Amino acid sequence: MPAPFRTPLTVPARATGAGPDILALGEPLVEFSADSDGALEDAVRFTLGYGGDTSNAAIAASRSGARTGYLTRIGGDAFGALLLDLWTRNGVDISGVIQVPDGDTGLYFITRHAGEGHRFTYRRAGSAAARLTPADIPEEALARARLLHVSGITQAVSASACDAALHAMRTARAAGTLVSYDPNHRPALWPLERARATVLHSASLADIVLPNLEEGRLLTGEESPEAVAECFARRGPAVVALKMGAEGVLLSERGRLTRIPAHPVRAVDATGAGDTFDGAFAARLLAGDTVEDAARYAVVAAALTTTGHGAVGPIPNRAAVEKARAAAV
Repeated sequence: MPAPFRTPLTVPARATGAGPDILALGEPLVEFSADSDGALEDAVRFTLGYGGDTSNAAIAASRSGARTGYLTRIGGDAFGALLLDLWTRNGVDISGVIQVPDGDTGLYFITRHAGEGHRFTYRRAGSAAARLTPADIPEEALARARLLHVSGITQAVSASACDAALHAMRTARAAGTLVSYDPNHRPALWPLERARATVLHSASLADIVLPNLEEGRLLTGEESPEAVAECFARRGPAVVALKMGAEGVLLSERGRLTRIPAHPVRAVDATGAGDTFDGAFAARLLAGDTVEDAARYAVVAAALTTTGHGAVGPIPNRAAVEKARAAAV
C-alpha cells in the first residue's frame, strides 16, 4: 500500500565537523566527445569530459555552496585518476570513493549526426562502479550527512549496485537523513517492468523524487503532468519535482501543485541539465530555502547548464545563478 504524504519535509540541521552535508551515490564516467559530426569509427579527435548523473549532481551542489561528497568505486586506471582530480577541483569529498587497483572506470563516447542529434556509445559493463555492493556503503557517513542523492541509473547497471543503492536509501532514512531520488530511466539498461517496480519502490523510500515528464509517463502509465506527479507523490515522498524541460517544473509538495516556469536561455546542449537541477535544488534546501524557492533557483541553474557543451563545464556557480535571476526580474 502506498505510504501517506510525509508532513512536512524536515531538513536535518547541519552536523558538527567538516563532513559532507550531501552524499551522492552512483556511477561516474569519463566522456569522449567527437569534435566533428559522423560515425564513431570515423572520428579523429575527441574532447575529454565527464559524466555520471549523480557525480554531475554532486558537482552542481558544490558549486551552489553545499558541502558534498561522492560514494562510488573507480578503477585504478588513468580515467579513475581523472575523476579524482575532477572531484577534488570541485570541492567534492572523495573519502567515500573506493579505488579498485585492477578495476576499470566506465567510459562513454558522444557522436553527432546531422538531423539525428547525439548518439552515445558506452563502455561500462563490469566497471568498478557496476560492482558496487551494500558492503561498500559507509553507514556512519550516511548518518552524519543531511541528504543522500541516488538515481535509477545506479540501480540499472547491475543487481549488486541496485542492492547497494537500496541499502543506502534505507540506511539514510533510518538515520533521519533526507533521501533524494532521480529515476533517470535508461531503457537500454533494463526491462521496463523491472525498472517500473524498482523506481516506484524507491520513491517510497525517498523524501524527494525528481523525475522528468517523459520517463514519468513511461514509468507510471499516466499522461498529464499532474497525474504523473500525483502517482509518485502517492508513494510517500514529501516533494516531487517533475522536470518538464522548456515547460519548467511541476512541484508537488505534500500534494499541493505549483508550476514553476522555465528560465529562458539560448540552449545548445541539454546534457546534464536535470542533474544540475537535482544538485542545485538539494543545495538550496539545505541552505534554508523553502521548497518552492529552492526549485526556482534550481530551474535557473539547470537552464544555464544548457548554454554550453558537456555535462560538467557549463554547471553554474551560485553567483552566476543569482546574477541570472536578478537579470530576469
